[in-house]
Amino acid sequence: MVDLLTLENLGNLLMLCFLQAVLGFDNLLYISIESQRAPVPQQKTVRFWGIIIAVALRVVLLFVMIRLIDALAEPFYIFEWAGILEGGVNFATCIFVIGGVFIIYTAVKEISHMLAIEHLDTDMDGKSGKSAFQVVMMIVLMNLIFSFDSVLSALAITDVFPILATAIIVSGIAMLLLADGVTKFLERNRMYEVLGLFILLIVGIVLLGESGQAAAHAMHDPSLALKLFSHEVIPMSKTTFYFSVVVLVAVEILQSGYSRKLNRQRHRGAH
Repeated sequence: MVDLLTLENLGNLLMLCFLQAVLGFDNLLYISIESQRAPVPQQKTVRFWGIIIAVALRVVLLFVMIRLIDALAEPFYIFEWAGILEGGVNFATCIFVIGGVFIIYTAVKEISHMLAIEHLDTDMDGKSGKSAFQVVMMIVLMNLIFSFDSVLSALAITDVFPILATAIIVSGIAMLLLADGVTKFLERNRMYEVLGLFILLIVGIVLLGESGQAAAHAMHDPSLALKLFSHEVIPMSKTTFYFSVVVLVAVEILQSGYSRKLNRQRHRGAH
């Protein structure tokens, strides 16, 4: 125990907590939006148990990955379709592709649903389209997909399991504290739910980009990077991702303020 209380481990813990907070934003956003699909009286319970189970499974995933990281890194198939698809595929590649496609599908489906409804009040009442159990399982599944990226990033900093597990638990507590607030904000300001769905769309694209380099990074072999139509699949940098999010939020805030100003002017003009 004394060996864990070193300055290096303390620095790694602080860095990991910050990393989990940054990478966990999109996860929290997904939980807040998805929980609204459950029956209204059970939404808070759904968020609580969804996060608790997901954090526990993330710790289990971390333990398994530390033990099996070499086995997971080895590509199990190499595409050699010259000019069409080339590169290695490992377990991480599959996780990123499946997660990215599913998140993009979820975001597009919800955006389409919003465009199709005729009465917002009816939509709010009709959001209970899934059972609480279904929503909890969906939150747990997507949390594991999101966590694959953060777990891999965390393992790049340290392989000390107690430090990694502590950072994950701290991030889980933060999500429990913030989930209700984020959900209530989205309920009061429904235009930001649309913004959140577009951010999720970008998250899906980010995960697809990560799939291109998963095998290459794991094996430290650039030749394993995926190439689609002779173009290498390059992941979006975190800086670009968060810059895009900031721009989207800024545009939404400015547009909302401008719309309110126009409505006030029209209201005064009508009188």
